[in-house]
Amino acid sequence: MRKTLLAAAAAFVIGGATVGSLISYAQPVPPPGPGPGMGGPGWHHGGPVEWMRHWREAHGPVAPGAFALVFRQADRNLTPTDVQKIAEAFLLWHGNHSWKVVDVAANAGGAIGFALATQQGSVIARFTMDPHTGRVTRVG
Repeated sequence: MRKTLLAAAAAFVIGGATVGSLISYAQPVPPPGPGPGMGGPGWHHGGPVEWMRHWREAHGPVAPGAFALVFRQADRNLTPTDVQKIAEAFLLWHGNHSWKVVDVAANAGGAIGFALATQQGSVIARFTMDPHTGRVTRVG
């Protein structure tokens, strides 16, 4: 019994020392630099949010493999009707049944503009979508 307790205590001490040394070397201290809001790593200018933005640009808003049968085209060749459907689907995807998509038209620069409006018709925000990449940019 005494040997068993002594062996258990020794194993506990050795295990604790091993875990402690692994934890102390697991993550080095980051170099000093500007904090969040000043261009350095943080929730608004890098770190997890920046990583998630890059992941969404590469994979879209749906988990990879969810629509594995649908091939993403290099040039999407979107028309104003396509852009309106995409913007309406975005509103529905986020559960917004009260806003609507208005003023959908191709701009002189090639982008397709659209606006989100309330049921009464007052414009909330204006956007453009690149018909080749599908990239959305807020313009107003």
